[in-house]
Amino acid sequence: MDRRAVFLDKDGTLIEDVPYNVDPAHIRLAPGVAEGLPRLQEAGFRLIVVSNQSGVAHGLFAEAALATVHERLQHLLKKFGVHLDGFYYCPHHPEGIRPQYAVACACRKPEPGLILAAAREHNIALDHSWFVGDILNDVEAGRRAGCRTVLIDNGNETEWTRSPLRCPDFIARDMAETAHLILSDSRSPNSTT
Repeated sequence: MDRRAVFLDKDGTLIEDVPYNVDPAHIRLAPGVAEGLPRLQEAGFRLIVVSNQSGVAHGLFAEAALATVHERLQHLLKKFGVHLDGFYYCPHHPEGIRPQYAVACACRKPEPGLILAAAREHNIALDHSWFVGDILNDVEAGRRAGCRTVLIDNGNETEWTRSPLRCPDFIARDMAETAHLILSDSRSPNSTT
């Protein structure tokens, strides 16, 4: 396992947070993504989305709609020479209205199931990888999987419930600053400092 990855939360991290949106016309890249992701990809990181999508369980959209979201993300990122290596999502929520999705699962963040599955499928070394998100559930999922973590502090985290698993390695303003922090970290292979 010599490959490393940056696992990315979708809503509020990779794209602007529009709750339960699957309409491609309303999908916009978040600040700093166009600057930060090309740098991470050029440094050899795989870029893999890991997202909770409870709108499926709540009956707000069909699971099939997420394929269109993935296509739109690939299209937006292609303009900057970036390709997503994976797109993983959890459609579950214990309080959902669709019985097949109304379950407690191992893939809904802060559980690490999706990260672990992606790591197996892409032969990723988790101890050389990062998880980037905009809430502490993202940080906890990354830590549980064995990744280092960055919290993008854009105002989306409102609870700030702390524990050892919910303390990020770094806090950044946006994805451009995130890329700088990851690439400058002295513990990262091939750091730029």
